[in-house]
Amino acid sequence: MQHRLEVDNIKCGGCAHSIVSKLSALDGLSDVAVDVEQGQISFSSENELIDQVKLQLKSMGYPEVGSLEGLGAAGAKAKSFVSCAIGKMTKE
Repeated sequence: MQHRLEVDNIKCGGCAHSIVSKLSALDGLSDVAVDVEQGQISFSSENELIDQVKLQLKSMGYPEVGSLEGLGAAGAKAKSFVSCAIGKMTKE
């Protein structure tokens, strides 16, 4: 089944590369794609994996839109900068 999530903090191709790499490593997920401009991630999986995907994204600094506020949102933004940098370094 195809799923789409809208997440915060996606800024560039480095972010997208990190997200695709981490999510593609999860068993049962396929066809992972990131739309940087829309801040959306799409993938194919069974429904029971959606919570696992959301947790993985949150741990990387890309929480679902509207799910974090205040200090949690600031912390997520900081984590996303690290994921972004790692994605840029490993992309090439």
